[in-house]
Amino acid sequence: MDRYELIEIERSDGFAIVAFNRPQRMNAILPQMLAEFDAAMAALDAESGIEVVILTGRGRNFCAGLDVDMLKSGGAGAIDGFTPSETIANWRGPVIAAVQGAVATGGFEITVACDLIIAAESTRFVDTHSRVGLLPGWGLSARLHRAIGIYRAKELELTGRPLHAREAADWGLVNRVVPDAELLEAARAMARMIVSGAPGIAAPTKALIDGNSMRPLGESLKFERAFAAGRNLGTAPGNLQFDHVGRKA
Repeated sequence: MDRYELIEIERSDGFAIVAFNRPQRMNAILPQMLAEFDAAMAALDAESGIEVVILTGRGRNFCAGLDVDMLKSGGAGAIDGFTPSETIANWRGPVIAAVQGAVATGGFEITVACDLIIAAESTRFVDTHSRVGLLPGWGLSARLHRAIGIYRAKELELTGRPLHAREAADWGLVNRVVPDAELLEAARAMARMIVSGAPGIAAPTKALIDGNSMRPLGESLKFERAFAAGRNLGTAPGNLQFDHVGRKA
């Protein structure tokens, strides 16, 4: 039996729903939530009958990013050692993001790490890293421009302005937009379509597509982590010097 406080799991035929469960705080991220998420995904990875995961948030919002009170008391270092985007990318099968309401900053990074994105009409994507003086470390700068183009990615990451669901669909960020009341059923329908294929084919299909289309991503992610860690700790760009294409000097 699953025993989590900030994560919920529902299993169905061939897929599972993993839900962030802090609706009263807009599913803002705490270290405990990240630890439970890693444990839940590892547990599902070991279940051969689960081929697809649907990732969503309870309540009216998907995820508002890192918890503000946590940041005030412990800073961004409180979540050191956790990289939920890698947990998603490394999970053997497809992960469908079913998002609604606020999809902010860390929640945005988690979303773009998923394989498919279904957005409710209420969805608003926003990256506030530049507003608080931090840099993304969960893959946003490496993944977002691959999905929507470098100029649009720079617009969102530099201005911090919200991107609403319909515009996100026009930009190619989401697979489809649905009414809020239909969000989970639309995600379930997509999961059922995936698992209706030949048994066990979803995982190698994901691996093949990612291996062919995202091979340079690993280098980008390593650069982002090194640069962000140095900048967020006050050692870059002062002590960490990079040339115009991002190589360490």
